[in-house]
Amino acid sequence: MSKTSLMIKARYLRHEETKAEKILWKELRNRKLDVKFRRQHPIDKFIIDFYAPEIKLGIELDGSSHTETQEYDEQRTEHFESQGIKIIRFWNSEIEKDLKDVVRKIKEKITYTELVPL
Repeated sequence: MSKTSLMIKARYLRHEETKAEKILWKELRNRKLDVKFRRQHPIDKFIIDFYAPEIKLGIELDGSSHTETQEYDEQRTEHFESQGIKIIRFWNSEIEKDLKDVVRKIKEKITYTELVPL
């Protein structure tokens, strides 16, 4: 996929966000966790759901369709990690049912990532 078509797809995904993405974005936007996150951010040939470039932390949300794409998701995670990006994954249902716990886990990962040099 060309860089232009990847950017177009990322823009489309920002406008067609899932319920879980919308909920989590409210918690991540405007540096609410003291880190700037981008949503649907292209990195090489992939698009990551949420990305904090200053600490190289990515958040991926998985819905029921991801049970069928587990191998692809693993390849994406390996690629991101090879770029020095730490990935944390959540199921959409986790976001919808226990947002406080999800935010707590993200805060822990942010704190840990900031403390440990890359």
